Amino acid sequence: MKNEITRVLTMVQEGKLDSEEAGELIQALKEKDSTPATIKGSNYLDKMLKIRVASEEGDKVSVNLPLRLIKVALKTGLSIASAIPESAKYVKDIDVLDVDLILEAIENELSGQIVDVESSKGEKVSVVIE
Repeated sequence: MKNEITRVLTMVQEGKLDSEEAGELIQALKEKDSTPATIKGSNYLDKMLKIRVASEEGDKVSVNLPLRLIKVALKTGLSIASAIPESAKYVKDIDVLDVDLILEAIENELSGQIVDVESSKGEKVSVVIE
């Protein structure tokens, strides 16, 4: 985060940003750095895993899934898929799918955005636990 703040301050010195704009950017950087926040509690598994996908053409997908279901499904699905030698043939990109990130977030009771990807074609994928 220090590099980003340094760049903002440099832009102020160069006259590309005024102090108000710089303050807003620095505040946004600090907020982004503080997420995902850990929220411990017995009702954590009552939260939802929210997946948002938006294409450059305007197509949008919104999926909300209970964390309890995700935790069981991912663990079960991965063990089943790994037991099937030709599973990659039936599920595209199963060999590069990194569900460990989502499982780790659930195990550590993280809340907030855990995945934020934008492709060069303008497609966006966001995974949030709320």
